[in-house]
Amino acid sequence: MTGNTHVLVIGGGYAGVMAANRLTRRDDVTVTLINPRPDLVHRVRLHQLVGGSDDALVPYRDVLAEHVRMTVDTVTRIDAAERRVTLSAGGTLGYDYLIYAVGSGSAEPSVPGAAEFAYPMATLEAAQRLRAVLDATPATAPVTVVGAGPTGIETAAELADAGWTVTLVCGGVLGPYLPSRGRRSVARRLTALGVTVIDGSDAKVTAVTGDAVRLADGRELPSEVTVWTVGFGVPDLGARSGLSTDAVGRLLTDETLTSVDDARIVAAGDSAAPSGLPLRMSCLNATPLGARAADTVLSRLAGEQPENLHQSMYAQCISLGRSAGIYQFANRSDVAVWLHIDDGLGARIKELVCKGIPRHLAEEAHKPGSFRLHRMPGGVAKRRQMLRASRPGTPAAADRAS
Repeated sequence: MTGNTHVLVIGGGYAGVMAANRLTRRDDVTVTLINPRPDLVHRVRLHQLVGGSDDALVPYRDVLAEHVRMTVDTVTRIDAAERRVTLSAGGTLGYDYLIYAVGSGSAEPSVPGAAEFAYPMATLEAAQRLRAVLDATPATAPVTVVGAGPTGIETAAELADAGWTVTLVCGGVLGPYLPSRGRRSVARRLTALGVTVIDGSDAKVTAVTGDAVRLADGRELPSEVTVWTVGFGVPDLGARSGLSTDAVGRLLTDETLTSVDDARIVAAGDSAAPSGLPLRMSCLNATPLGARAADTVLSRLAGEQPENLHQSMYAQCISLGRSAGIYQFANRSDVAVWLHIDDGLGARIKELVCKGIPRHLAEEAHKPGSFRLHRMPGGVAKRRQMLRASRPGTPAAADRAS
């Protein structure tokens, strides 16, 4: 391709910012980042925003390359045939390549009363609204957190550490990703903070009202403020634009993160579903997926075949208040193993992770291409094995693309 190439990046989260910064490696590439907010939402700190210890915002001037154009707006439609997007404020923007990094948010709750009376917190605006509600609520009022994944655990611990009376309703087991050893460690810390943990098969919420949470076994828990952290969803921009998506709404791609519908559209982060077998939604995956998406575009511009995914280094890091946490190790299949680091050292590792994300983005902004995509031993082979297992009797997408 000759002349200047315009790449649009939709979404200014971890994946989008990493991709935008990395694309500036070429002087003949113009990059425009479109995001509805003027600051980066530091999503791994949203539970701290709710607890009152951080605002979960990072100015883009601190993490975005100087030559990236910033458009504060929302994309309402992608016209792949015409290679342009429509903006909510009016007008369109054209592109040569598009990186789809719209991220994720809360899933729509199906439990009666949850949409009306419970507070989600997967986005900045939702977390700010919840913080305002808590500020207006007596500290002695009962608070119920529904959902015992990382967000629910972190939020329950953060609020309890700040002095709230918190009940965590698991809807099943505490920390489903964690092995029994890690789960016991988290349970001990929550108990020490005064959090009441309700788990087991009957710990499913069947209804939410303005002052209570009803469980499957008939129990009714008083709840002045109910926090809803169950599940994640993704924006429906891809589906609305006629692009192929999975059941959750993530853009379907091949193993180079290229849309199955259009070679000029590349996906990254939580909104990507490579080969229909997406990686776990997490900051751990978002940043390298953003780098990989940019590399796919840069390879095509150089007339080279983009590399396939080979991410295989996994873990889960959960804060448990301001002075404790857990860093849970996992294998190449993203299955937790027996090893974890907890208590004070776990908290310090979690804080290093939180500080490290904007640092990596800033380093890529100043020196594009500096973020290293680690090729773990056996990572590609493991990915191929997982793809074959997901589609018995058919060649793996990684094999077809290689």
